[in-house]
Amino acid sequence: MIPLFPRVLTPLALALCLGLATPAAAGDTGAITPIKRLETSRVVYKAGLADQDPMMVIAAAKLRKSVPLAYRALAPEGGTADDADPLSAEAMLNVAAVLAEGDPVMEKLVNEVRFTDVKGVPGGPVYSSTAIAAAKDHKYPHVSFEGGAYAEIYVEGHGQANLVLYVYDGAGRLVCSDTDITNIAYCGWKPSTTENFTIQVVNKGNGTQYSLVTN
Repeated sequence: MIPLFPRVLTPLALALCLGLATPAAAGDTGAITPIKRLETSRVVYKAGLADQDPMMVIAAAKLRKSVPLAYRALAPEGGTADDADPLSAEAMLNVAAVLAEGDPVMEKLVNEVRFTDVKGVPGGPVYSSTAIAAAKDHKYPHVSFEGGAYAEIYVEGHGQANLVLYVYDGAGRLVCSDTDITNIAYCGWKPSTTENFTIQVVNKGNGTQYSLVTN
């Protein structure tokens, strides 16, 4: 009997492609948030590129396609904002198509994801983009988050950068940080009251364009 897939598929890729890419029902506390979906899709995409595995890239694209993004101009102090999209599902699928060339099963999966509408989670996150030079930092003061609701910030670099994320409350206290050496960063916390926070993005690598996503 000829197996359906010509290669062994990783459990992670299958889970993402068949499960996580489908938004969970409202009120499902086990569901990952839209912003976490974006972060996860980028991690899986990077792994797929490293392994030259079209299935993982397809899974990443399907997961990302499930997250609707709305543009909101949010510029750092002294800077400007634009609507350059974070890495899109379509761009991921273009990469997957190259990796899948000559493999009819993988090529079919690429087209299925490309031409299938995936329902997004209602009330999706907002994003803005800007450029940051090497060894520079950006500050976004007075960003309001609602008390008692889970707040999330996601930063995604478009190039080879090392982006670090810090979040401070109105009193200047650090409430969240992500200092991993990578071109993405994520912070999630639950403010006790509705207040303004300051977001700081520090680039410890090469200059890059990046997107800032908030819920």
